[in-house]
Amino acid sequence: MYHDDEQKGLNKQIVINFSHVVAENTPKGLAAQKFAEIVNQKSDGKVKIEVYSNGVLYSDDEELAALRRNDVQMIAPSISKLSDLSSTWQLFDLPFIFDDYSEAKQVFTGKIGQDLLSTLQEKNIKGLALWSNGFKQMTSNTKPLLHPADFQGQTFRIMPSEVIKKQFELLGAKPQAVSFNKVYQSLERQEFDGQENTISNIYSKRLYELQKYMTISNHGYLGYAVLMDEKYWDSLPEDVKQLLSDAMVETTNWIWTQSKMMNDEQLQQIKNKSGMRVYYLNDLQKAEWKKQFNSLYQSFENNATKQTLDIIQQIKNIESKK
Repeated sequence: MYHDDEQKGLNKQIVINFSHVVAENTPKGLAAQKFAEIVNQKSDGKVKIEVYSNGVLYSDDEELAALRRNDVQMIAPSISKLSDLSSTWQLFDLPFIFDDYSEAKQVFTGKIGQDLLSTLQEKNIKGLALWSNGFKQMTSNTKPLLHPADFQGQTFRIMPSEVIKKQFELLGAKPQAVSFNKVYQSLERQEFDGQENTISNIYSKRLYELQKYMTISNHGYLGYAVLMDEKYWDSLPEDVKQLLSDAMVETTNWIWTQSKMMNDEQLQQIKNKSGMRVYYLNDLQKAEWKKQFNSLYQSFENNATKQTLDIIQQIKNIESKK
């Protein structure tokens, strides 16, 4: 990236490298590209966002360190990754934390999301927005996953997260953390029986080729935090900051609508073009899963900070108003 700190305004081109790990044809991939287009248009090409997708620059385990070194200026890791910075973010890994899409949107794009992003300043990180992918579903190559007993003894690829790890252990499975860009290879080599992911990730990474069964469980929500290094952000001219903020608001509004549409459409594509068998968790089965997670909810709340407990209460308040 290039800019002159003493120049006020867009006299010299600024190049911002934006690294992410998913495919271009996913909600995050398309949103990154849309953000780049809006910035280019609003700045008449004087601010350029270079998007690097599919983890070509850094894996999801490496990108936060790369941001801190200023080797890359923007990243959008999954929210799970932020639990390394603050334990509060772990609450979004709890199973069934959100009842539905509108609740997730209200939390992530409202005051709760903004307050959480602002806490990242303590770690010298500028939180720009929270983006959406969608609800996570369960897949397996062994058997349909409808009851907790169905998970018994199966190995599952998970994102690195203590909460997610505990969730699978309570189901009787053997979880193992593997970076996202290695999931297809790992399943191809039959290192795992199953995994959890959003429909758009299952579709774009063609995981349906390697997994026979999918349960529409909506048990977890996959969101992303769009981040810049605070020092780099502070070095940008004020008008550039404003331009980036405006473009981010526009992109964020777009992705929350687009991501739901994409997941719905791509589920239909999977049904039409693959041999994957799709099952839906009913209310009784969902209650069975939740009961299995009781000790996880209890231990999480017992060890949570006041800030985390406050957020859990705010989410419960949103649910009670429905």
